[in-house]
Amino acid sequence: MSGAPRAGRVAGFAGLLLLGAVLGLAGALVQGAWFPGGLLLALAACVGLFYGGLRLMGGQLGVVVPGAGWLVAVLLLSLGRPEGDQVFWGGLAELLYVLGGMAVAVMCATVPRLPSGEGRTGASGT
Repeated sequence: MSGAPRAGRVAGFAGLLLLGAVLGLAGALVQGAWFPGGLLLALAACVGLFYGGLRLMGGQLGVVVPGAGWLVAVLLLSLGRPEGDQVFWGGLAELLYVLGGMAVAVMCATVPRLPSGEGRTGASGT
């Protein structure tokens, strides 16, 4: 019976890693297409995924895993190809997306743990 919760956590982390990579790809395309709205949308999606991973998994590893997927996708997209095709051309929007996404991941990873609220019935905690 103890294998089921562990398998669920591993599947959750695998899903967060995949979501981070997809978000890195989608954000790279959106931020360049509709500046500045696309940049704000891409960064808001980063906040949602990273903070959601923190709350869902109950710890900072819930931010690190999707953040790693996001970072790998962004780095691979920034390398370009020998033919000269690339997603990032070094403009202001791309720089803000990369630095903003990393800043969002760091902020979400350093959020202090809030009490779970168990056992409280009123505003004063009684």
